[in-house]
Amino acid sequence: MRELLPEYDCHCHILPGLDDGSADLEESLFLCRWLASCGYKEAVCTSHSTRLYRNTEEGVEQAVADLQRSLDRKGIALRLIPSLEYRLVPEVWPRQRLLPWKGNHVLIELPLKSPEKMGAIVPEEEIRKLVEAGCQPVLAHPERYLWASPGDYSRWHAAGAAFQRNLGSLEGFYGGPAQERARFLFDAGRYSFLGTDLHNRRYAEFFSTIL
Repeated sequence: MRELLPEYDCHCHILPGLDDGSADLEESLFLCRWLASCGYKEAVCTSHSTRLYRNTEEGVEQAVADLQRSLDRKGIALRLIPSLEYRLVPEVWPRQRLLPWKGNHVLIELPLKSPEKMGAIVPEEEIRKLVEAGCQPVLAHPERYLWASPGDYSRWHAAGAAFQRNLGSLEGFYGGPAQERARFLFDAGRYSFLGTDLHNRRYAEFFSTIL
């Protein structure tokens, strides 16, 4: 299956050394060159905001400015947009300040393995709060929440969340169970966004085989 890519990547981890994505500037430059070669004009840099990675809005803005200067010097035609991937866990949520992209879009994610890590947080309630505040919550890679039920997906969508699919999910990059869920959500017309969730060279090498 050949993907039709949008002009901007709404989900990637290409800032050097901020999370489990790009390890250093050299890798960041490689990933940015790859994005540009695929036709991307812009990349929303969504570093993790989690218990482990306590990234701040100010820190991400500075990292984006630094990397953008390096891209410009190297002649890599990619515009970087600062943002975060906000995990709904009590250690880092809610936030006093948010860093939206494309006006009012906010990328949120849930724990991948256990919903208990959210504590008393109820996803659909937080989604409604974001909508009421004038934001468009975008739920990152719902196909990867293997604990979620069809009813969960329906509640999150009804509360106002747009769904973002990861590139490679339909081809099995994240394993068979996530692939099956991606197909279910894709066939149901749930997805509004496609993001690379690009972390390292391994991602780029796999994606190059399907594009």
